[in-house]
Amino acid sequence: MMMERIYAPWRIKYVRKAKEGDVDCVFCSLPTRDEHRDRENLILYRGEKCFLVLNKYPYNPGHALVAPYRHTSDYTSRTEEEVLESQRILSGYIKAAEKVFEPDGFNVGTNLGRVAGAGIETHIHQHIVPRWEGDSNFMPVIGETRVISQDLKSSYDEIKKELEI
Repeated sequence: MMMERIYAPWRIKYVRKAKEGDVDCVFCSLPTRDEHRDRENLILYRGEKCFLVLNKYPYNPGHALVAPYRHTSDYTSRTEEEVLESQRILSGYIKAAEKVFEPDGFNVGTNLGRVAGAGIETHIHQHIVPRWEGDSNFMPVIGETRVISQDLKSSYDEIKKELEI
């Protein structure tokens, strides 16, 4: 089977900036945006040291990320406050996601470095991915397409109602 190609010439500007190292860090720029636009920016919660955001490019519905405000890629450099708050946020999100999505389980983890799968390797963040029995199907394997069963805004609205951190 031959892989499909989709041409996106408008992305060359971003690619060139990324190569030059001149791309803004999404985890630094997102929380500096207007709090009144949190829904638009998918920010679910703002803590003192860390924040919670839905992944704009989710693996599954409800795929969220917890990141410190402080820009670091060094897992061991996190302060005790950052570690404790990120775990509290992660736990609160899982509790809400269990009610909203009723998953069979979760993948929770941190990718450290490009070879470990870090799409954004310069700013540490934790992934929380709800999983369901049978959520992997033929589409990604045969069709090289992932089907997400819920749009981001409705996921955001449902989770936001249940979130208690």
